[in-house]
Amino acid sequence: MNQPLVHTRWSGCFLCAVLGTAMLAALPAVAAEPQQGPLVLALEEALAIAAEQNHDIQKALEYRNYVNGRYVEERAAALPQVTITASGLHLKDESMKDFYSGLYSLPLDQSMKELFSGIIPMEQDIAAGEVSLTQALFTWGQVSAAIRTAKVGLAIAEDQLRLYRQAAARDVSAAFYDVLLAREVATLAQQNLDQKVRHAGEARRRNEAGTATDYDVLATEVDADNARPPVIRAQNQVTTALERLRFLLALNTGELAVRGSITAVITPYPDYEDALSEALTYRPELTEIGHRRGVAKELITIAKAGDKPRLDFRGAFGWKEIWMDEIDSDGQVWQAGLFVSFPVFDGLRSRGRVTQARSDAATLEIEEAKLRDAIALEVRNAVDAVRESGEIVRAISGTVAQAERLLLMADRGYAYGVKTNLEVQDAQLNLIRAKGSLAIAQRDYLVSCVNLEWVKGTLNLPAK
Repeated sequence: MNQPLVHTRWSGCFLCAVLGTAMLAALPAVAAEPQQGPLVLALEEALAIAAEQNHDIQKALEYRNYVNGRYVEERAAALPQVTITASGLHLKDESMKDFYSGLYSLPLDQSMKELFSGIIPMEQDIAAGEVSLTQALFTWGQVSAAIRTAKVGLAIAEDQLRLYRQAAARDVSAAFYDVLLAREVATLAQQNLDQKVRHAGEARRRNEAGTATDYDVLATEVDADNARPPVIRAQNQVTTALERLRFLLALNTGELAVRGSITAVITPYPDYEDALSEALTYRPELTEIGHRRGVAKELITIAKAGDKPRLDFRGAFGWKEIWMDEIDSDGQVWQAGLFVSFPVFDGLRSRGRVTQARSDAATLEIEEAKLRDAIALEVRNAVDAVRESGEIVRAISGTVAQAERLLLMADRGYAYGVKTNLEVQDAQLNLIRAKGSLAIAQRDYLVSCVNLEWVKGTLNLPAK
């Protein structure tokens, strides 16, 4: 299964973009044009589409259909088996003709010879039809255990479906928030470029007025040109993020866009013990392994019955007609009986199967204990991630307002000639860093909350 998504790359890539080497992306202008008619999705709509079209979910649904077929197949062993057969047969047997060769040399009249030839025919034709029935009466628990095993298989298929639905909900939510983050960061990149272009224009006007040198103009123009590649990279990153979301939604055609905000509202942090209790109750993997242990117990019963006697009923009813030379006869035929089969010695094959089945059951118990420990660790990490990202959001939220005020003061000072371009650039960089860090922290908080719900086993897609 997919592991929880961790995007530590966002922070590094974003800062690199600010410095002119790399930057995350925003929604391309082409995708936002109304005339292009993109499919614009909110998170709830994206989750609803995933519930219908996600390939992993569709595969899990087909597995459920397969297991349902296995259940029907295994249940057939406990039901009567009815078969209709019809046959036509021509039989010629001359193997005993020498025993009766002297019969025809006896001084018998023609009628007596014909009588004996009808009684002892060399050839005959047979036509028959019958309905036969077979019913297992006692199999030492083998048939009933097989039926119970198949029934538990249906529950395992449901567990698998829940597992894939929750994984799809987690991945789609994370991909959706990635697109929102990319759009936010790219907006900052575009704002940075626009501001640098504006400063270059102001530098040219001041140069014309004689209050700025050619160096000042060239420096601002170079600064503006260096801000363009990150915007291009950002647009490409948004395309990549949208394609990732499209893949998870199994959308093959048409443009795709999202609506929503990366803004996160910090809620009370979860308690580890409560989260662990929910996880041990609702995680589909634990439910599945419990069902698999039930299957293992039934397989032990089936293996034990391998060298035990069984009782079956067999019966048939039909009609048969026989032609022998000039004589033919027909009538009803039927038979009914009880049959006991007892494999007295099978070379210890059944004993070996019992040993294997018991080993499988013990292995599942070990796997369940290991899974519980792994879930406890996942819950601990998920709870800590929510707390960490929430605290980062709270810590950065006030920094953005301060950075905005600092940039406003630097802009005004630069316009009046009391601030240098370098001071303005520093203020811009601080604001972009603050806004970018806040967007990343908000995205991480939202994704960590989704991941916590997944770890607890309480994350689900909208019902069909």
